[in-house]
Amino acid sequence: MENRLQDLKEKLKDKRILGIIIFLVAIIAILGIYTYNKQKEATYASENSYNMAFCEVVDYVQNVETFLAKSLISTTPEHGAKTLTQVWKEANLAQSYLAQLPLEIESISNTAKFLNQVSDYSYTLSQKNIYNEELTQEELDNLAKLHEYSLELSNTLIQLSTDMNEGRIKWNELEKKNTNLFAQQVSNISKDSFSGLEETFHEYAGLIYDGAFSEHLTSPERRGLTGEEINEEQAKKIAIDFIGEEKIEEININGFSENGNIPSYDFYVKMKNGEKGNNASISISKKGGHLVYAMYNKEVQAESIKESDAVQIGKEFLQQKGYSNMKETYYVKEQGILTINYAYMQGDVIMYADLIKVKVALDNGEILGVESTGYLNSHYERDLPQIKITKEQAQEKLNKNLEISSIGLAMIPTEYQTEVYCWEFKGTIKERNFLVYINTQTGVEEDILVILDTPEGTLTM
Repeated sequence: MENRLQDLKEKLKDKRILGIIIFLVAIIAILGIYTYNKQKEATYASENSYNMAFCEVVDYVQNVETFLAKSLISTTPEHGAKTLTQVWKEANLAQSYLAQLPLEIESISNTAKFLNQVSDYSYTLSQKNIYNEELTQEELDNLAKLHEYSLELSNTLIQLSTDMNEGRIKWNELEKKNTNLFAQQVSNISKDSFSGLEETFHEYAGLIYDGAFSEHLTSPERRGLTGEEINEEQAKKIAIDFIGEEKIEEININGFSENGNIPSYDFYVKMKNGEKGNNASISISKKGGHLVYAMYNKEVQAESIKESDAVQIGKEFLQQKGYSNMKETYYVKEQGILTINYAYMQGDVIMYADLIKVKVALDNGEILGVESTGYLNSHYERDLPQIKITKEQAQEKLNKNLEISSIGLAMIPTEYQTEVYCWEFKGTIKERNFLVYINTQTGVEEDILVILDTPEGTLTM
């Protein structure tokens, strides 16, 4: 009996030990899974942070290249100072985000050095311009070199970004073998590339950011908002007339936007079967009953209409809706939809602030959207001043290397919510397209835009 009791005690003891072991293994497994999940979350968070920082680096380096390109054709100290100050700002921001990447100094030293030199040099030259000093030929040559390097760096970073987005390169790989990998990616920006500029930097060491003008289209005067104030029912009737009563199954008020730039009545529209995805939204201004925007839901399956035909469709649509003398300026294509900017023409002068955007489906030419905020803010018949600077005189102020392809007149908005009457010169330097604006009253170089012809459309920066 005593032996049996002893055996039972041993068995129970073994079971307790086994239970403890199982319990401990379970605890360890749970802790392991918890730790793994936390590490995974931390990795995702780190990668997201790195991705955001890297996207900023790419964007700011592209901006550096764009503003350097503008500085090369600027012919006045005033505009040169503005452009070079932007280079200084964008280069500094690029450096700041570059420092946030999980890379050793050795692997990004050339890139960091380049951005630092661009920043210092552009700041130095901007100070000369501020004091109304023109740049020397040597300084312009240095800017040309910096632009070449910035273009190389921009292209390299874009390719690296593509590789990361498509999974060919991951941040953990860069962290493990960053010195060789990243340095190889930017090898075309070698240390030797900057040696020729060092003396110039030392010489000045003690002295040591969708269509053209779209950022200036908000005006407190809202000159295009003509007419008396209307009520909700009147706005609803205008919305129905704009869309077409035969296309509407149901229309309901979606609210009144009182605090927006243009106080308006917003409506939700359920379209009849087969009409533009079966729903739409439309906004009618309280003052005057003008269309603010109309948007239709539709997914474009295949493109069968040429972009030039879509541009003409949009222009004819605006004409039918009472917007005459509108001229297409720039456009962008996305997911089978062409968004076109149309500006008002007063005689032979284009009014860039009087802007209407139209979305055209490239499968059947349907109008999928209209937005007229710029037009409502700015449109009126201007009293144009007499031109004091002739076309020939204005052309003399351009960079001599600009190969001019067209000349016209334009009223362009400024960041100070004013407008400037200018000669608009479109031209090319080294296969880059530019728009240069010379004031018709003073001959001052008011602005320079870089034209980007991309597979998605024609844009400006």
